[in-house]
Amino acid sequence: MALRINDTVPDFSAESNVGPIRFHDWIGENYAILFSHPKDFTPVCTTEFGAVAQLSDEWAKRGVKVIGVSVDGVSDHQKWISDIEDVGGASVDFPIIADEDLEISKAFDMLPAEAYLPDGRTPNDTATVRSVFIIGPDKRLRLTMTYPMFVGRNFGEILRALDGVMLSDGHPVATPANWVPGEDVVIKTTVSDEDAKAKFGEFKTLLPYLRMAKAPG
Repeated sequence: MALRINDTVPDFSAESNVGPIRFHDWIGENYAILFSHPKDFTPVCTTEFGAVAQLSDEWAKRGVKVIGVSVDGVSDHQKWISDIEDVGGASVDFPIIADEDLEISKAFDMLPAEAYLPDGRTPNDTATVRSVFIIGPDKRLRLTMTYPMFVGRNFGEILRALDGVMLSDGHPVATPANWVPGEDVVIKTTVSDEDAKAKFGEFKTLLPYLRMAKAPG
C-alpha cells in the first residue's frame, strides 16, 4: 500500500546501533526525519550520513529527531560509524536502524512486497531505499523525497523543507518557490483579507489568490 502525504506512518520495533527502538514512541512529541540507504560502506551514503552528523546543532535547535535506516545489520552499522565520522568530521549522535528483513523498507513503500536480499547482494538490489521522510509529532507524513543511487541528497534542502513544513504547520501560510527562512511567505487562500491584515499587518497582493506577507516569528 502506498504511503502518501498526511498518512500516519507505520509504527515498528527494530534493533539499532543504540538498542531496540519502537518508532512512534521514539518520535514522541517531536518532528522526526527518517532517511534510508541501501547498504553500509558505500561512498555516497557515507558522505550523506556525515552531512547529517554535521547538522546536529541544527536538528537540536528545531527539536527534530533524525534516524537512519539500512538493510544491513547492527554490527555493520557500528563498524561503519567510524568511517562516517572520519569523512564527516562530526560524531554520529543519531540511531541507525537495522532492516535486514526489509520490513521497514516495505512498510514505507520503498521496496515491493516480494523484494528479498539475495546472496552476494549489491546496493542495486535495494536501490530505491534512498528516501527521506519528514514526520510530524502526530506521526503523519509531511514530506517525502526519493533519490536515485548516484545523486547525493542535499541536506541543506532537507533542512529548508523542514523549516517550511514546521512554519506552515504552525501558521496559515505556505512557502513560495525557492523560499528560504526569513523571506516573505504566501498567505493561504482560506484566510480572508480582513483576517490576514489582523494576523500579518501589511501584506502585498500580487494576484487575487497570491498574497505575500512577512513570515510569522
